[in-house]
Amino acid sequence: MKPGYLFNALCIFTLLLTTDLKAQDTAELHEIINSKTESVFDQVVEWRRHFHEHPELSNREDETAAYIADYMRSLGMEVETGIAHTGVVAILEGGNPGPVVGLRADIDGLPVKERTDVPFKSTKRTTYLGQEVGVMHACGHDTHIAMLMGAAKILTDMKDDLHGTVKFIFQPAEEGAPPGEEGGAELMVEEGVLQNPDVDVIFGQHINSQTEVGTIRYRPEGTMAAADRFVITVKGKQTHGSTPWTGVDPILTSAKIIEGLQTIISRKTELTKAAAVISVGKIKSGVRNNIIPEEAEMIGTIRTLDTEMQEKIHNDIRHVATKIGESMGAEVEVDIQQGYPVTFNDPQLTAEMVPTLEQLAGTENVVLSDAITGAEDFSFFQNEVPGFYFFTGGMPKGMEPSDAAPHHTPDFYIEEEGMKLGVKALAGLTVDYMYQNSN
Repeated sequence: MKPGYLFNALCIFTLLLTTDLKAQDTAELHEIINSKTESVFDQVVEWRRHFHEHPELSNREDETAAYIADYMRSLGMEVETGIAHTGVVAILEGGNPGPVVGLRADIDGLPVKERTDVPFKSTKRTTYLGQEVGVMHACGHDTHIAMLMGAAKILTDMKDDLHGTVKFIFQPAEEGAPPGEEGGAELMVEEGVLQNPDVDVIFGQHINSQTEVGTIRYRPEGTMAAADRFVITVKGKQTHGSTPWTGVDPILTSAKIIEGLQTIISRKTELTKAAAVISVGKIKSGVRNNIIPEEAEMIGTIRTLDTEMQEKIHNDIRHVATKIGESMGAEVEVDIQQGYPVTFNDPQLTAEMVPTLEQLAGTENVVLSDAITGAEDFSFFQNEVPGFYFFTGGMPKGMEPSDAAPHHTPDFYIEEEGMKLGVKALAGLTVDYMYQNSN
């Protein structure tokens, strides 16, 4: 046998042996994670109920942040607060060198009055945009906090076996900062949350009220849409309602523009490539029945899953709105404000980590799903480093998804048993990524 062949064979044997040993090590660590999840789960439920009963709106999560920071300090971690107003970051250094893994949970509630009949129901009231409102964790962020705290406890207990560093990111204002304020993941990134130490990859999850407990849904590449806001102002010519020919009607023009916007989706967009949505959610014009007003304003949302399609639709909106306005004799201004980018799961990272989820949940319980047109500001983290975002089931077993209350509604409900898999997933992804990417 030639020396070169012998050397190559030895390298392959060493690689296979190393891979087998790593698989054996991570399998053992999964068993530890499973056991420790059972041990900490009662506390996870207690945390979740505390946060659910005491929700706070975006950029106002002061008590929530203080509670999180106190607990993370109790685990012996270095903790930084006040990031992006009320964000909390804690750092856990493992016993061995390796990559830095970011784990993120969002912490804000919504201006929704709770209607569920649970003993830890929120009765909190506050003022939002000048109105008195109820406050509720109507999107499951309370479970996200509790699951990440549970994973933090497990990973701290396993600290000596970790090959790298974990950065726990508790993010405020995922639902959007109040008007006139900055916040959320975008501001955290601007303030350097992914640096010092520099995060190599980031994982995040969302509980889902219409996915059965024990199930994980995921998708590589575009999994949630970019969300952009548009304002179209139509300037006509005011006149008496009895003589419309003496003016330019901005309301009629707006109606024609709304029809035109829908043809962008139905006739100008390659929907076999990716889904897209244009919706007008608000229109404002006029003061009384017999006056054709001078101006109308439309406000709406654009959802896209492809960045090239996003740019094309923006251009189409400007073209269609202004040209329809010209045809009606009106002046049209279009203002498009980019919001959350596409939540884009790095394909290589996704392929590398799906086997971990399958080992923890069972292959049959890890489901490749369609993209959705909801949006998530986790995307700002993914714009900076490879990220993987997935959905964890919170619907009672056997329930029909159509019977489950959607997110952002007063009847939103999560079966707490679903949090077990979420805790395991965060800890398992961290451990496996470290083992697969450490020297």
